[in-house]
Amino acid sequence: MVSTENILAFAAMSLLVIAIPGPSVLFVIGRALAHGRRTALATVLGNLVGSYLLVLAVAWGLGALVESSAAVFTGVRLAGAAYLVHLGVQAFRHRKGMRAADLAAPPGERRSDLRTVLDGVLVGVTNPKGFVFFAAVLPQFVDHSAGHVPLQMTELGLVPVAIGLITDTVWGLCAAAARSWFARSDRRLSMVGGAGGLAMIGLGVTVAAAGRAD
Repeated sequence: MVSTENILAFAAMSLLVIAIPGPSVLFVIGRALAHGRRTALATVLGNLVGSYLLVLAVAWGLGALVESSAAVFTGVRLAGAAYLVHLGVQAFRHRKGMRAADLAAPPGERRSDLRTVLDGVLVGVTNPKGFVFFAAVLPQFVDHSAGHVPLQMTELGLVPVAIGLITDTVWGLCAAAARSWFARSDRRLSMVGGAGGLAMIGLGVTVAAAGRAD
C-alpha cells in the first residue's frame, strides 16, 4: 500500500501538471467544438482509459523499454499525431453538415459512443506528455522498501486519472456549452466545427514536431 503522504504529494504534483492543458485536454476541446457534449464526455472517458494504460505500461516495465528507445518513443508519438490529424481532417470536411437537426439523427448515422471512446483511448495512450510524466515522475513517489513496486505505481496512477476526470470534464462541458450557442445558427455551427477540426490538426502537427527532452 502507498502511504497517505506519498499519495498527497503525488496528487499535488499531478494537479500542477494537469493544470497545464496538453494534447488530451486540447483534443477534448476540439471534439466538443466539432461534435458536442456527448462526444466530449465519451472522449474524456477514452482519454482516461488510455492514460491509465500508460500507467500500467510504466508500472510493469514496458514504459522503461519505450523510454529508453528513441525510435520506439518517436513511433508512438507520430502514431498519435497522425491519428489526431486524421480526426481533425474528418471534422473539418464534414463541418457544413453540422446542423442543429443533425443532433437528433438516428444512432446509425452518428459515430458510435464506443468508437468515440476508442478514439480517446488511442490519443490518451499515445500522449507524449502523459508518457513522460508517468515514466519520469511516478517512480519517484514509490516506497521501494515497502516492496510490491508495480502495485504501488498502479495504485498511484489512479490519482492523476481521478484529477483528469474532473478537469477534462469541465473543459469539455465548457467547450460544448460554447458550441450550443453557435448551434443557433447553421453558419456559426459550421464555423465552430471547422475550428474544432483545425484545432485537432494543429495539435497533431505540434505533437509530431515535439521531440524528446533529451
